Amino acid sequence: MTKNSTKAAVLPLNQILAGDSIEVMNSLPEASVDLIFADPPYNLQLKGDLHRPDNSKVDAVDDHWDQFASFRIYDEFTRAWLAAARRLLKPNGAIWVIGSYHNVFRMGAEIQNQGYWILNDVVWRKSNPMPNFRGKRLTNAHETLIWASKSEDSKYTFNYEALKALNEGVQMRSDWVLPICTGHERLKDENGDKAHPTQKPEALLHRVILGTTNPGDVVLDPFFGTGTTGAVAKMLGRDYIGIERETSYRTAAEKRLAKIRKFDKETLSVSTSKRAEPRVPFGQLVERGMLRPGEVLVGPRGHVAKVRADGTLISGEAKGSIHQVGAALEHAPSCNGWTYWHFKREGKTVSIDVLRQQIRAEMT
Repeated sequence: MTKNSTKAAVLPLNQILAGDSIEVMNSLPEASVDLIFADPPYNLQLKGDLHRPDNSKVDAVDDHWDQFASFRIYDEFTRAWLAAARRLLKPNGAIWVIGSYHNVFRMGAEIQNQGYWILNDVVWRKSNPMPNFRGKRLTNAHETLIWASKSEDSKYTFNYEALKALNEGVQMRSDWVLPICTGHERLKDENGDKAHPTQKPEALLHRVILGTTNPGDVVLDPFFGTGTTGAVAKMLGRDYIGIERETSYRTAAEKRLAKIRKFDKETLSVSTSKRAEPRVPFGQLVERGMLRPGEVLVGPRGHVAKVRADGTLISGEAKGSIHQVGAALEHAPSCNGWTYWHFKREGKTVSIDVLRQQIRAEMT
């Protein structure tokens, strides 16, 4: 049985599970999930209706699932679902949680209490926030996401180069300017009303899933709502598991997910860092006969060196690795020997890095 078929046999992949998020998480196999994205109730503590200046009512979050009798009860809920989530994460897994000022600080403290390791907080700055109609506070124009690994020792996934490419070649910062979910993306019910009051934009989940998972990873959302996490995961070639107790949200999510098309394999590949590629010692090229002891390598400015049987080079008095000899000949503090040295085949000069890439291709 293959790894993927084993995973499919024990996990309800690409399904929406009905029920209480904590109970359902506790029923799933331990250490089986790569990433969790959690958008829990914010406990907004709204008092009465909110109206616009024209006296029309604001469609705020007043649903029963966002109502808690006290901070103590909310904290107990937070503690329980975070513990259930951590149990599900693989050793190198990670979690994203999102909240507002009403709850994010309480979640952050509990995340640290339970042994998660906070990697970043991200400010999602809304380019089109809802105005403050009463004029008694600042316009609430952002939400906060916390990204944490399961433990301090976790080797979490971070596709740095992919996020940099997404940001036009500039390092992705921890403040993301994205619009709230509107227009054609906003799901509506049969009455034309919002299917979910806090539906998150796909752009937000695209950054999270692209940046911190790989194709084939399992992404769990314990507060699935209308399925934004599942929709983006499916498009990006990840498996998802959704948990949602509200029937209307599950129905909307199922209809949405049925229309989603997975991107083809070629477009799912993303920019990667050189450091993420498998390490190939230069000596392996010698062991395999791709280069022979005594063969001459040539540098860009005519410097030459001979390959030795142990995978080192010699050039006059300079001896050592491909990097050390290149640096010595250039009188430089360092040198990337893989791009510096070339060999000759059939009258053509070829970079030794071509041979390294051939070995790497065999590893995939």
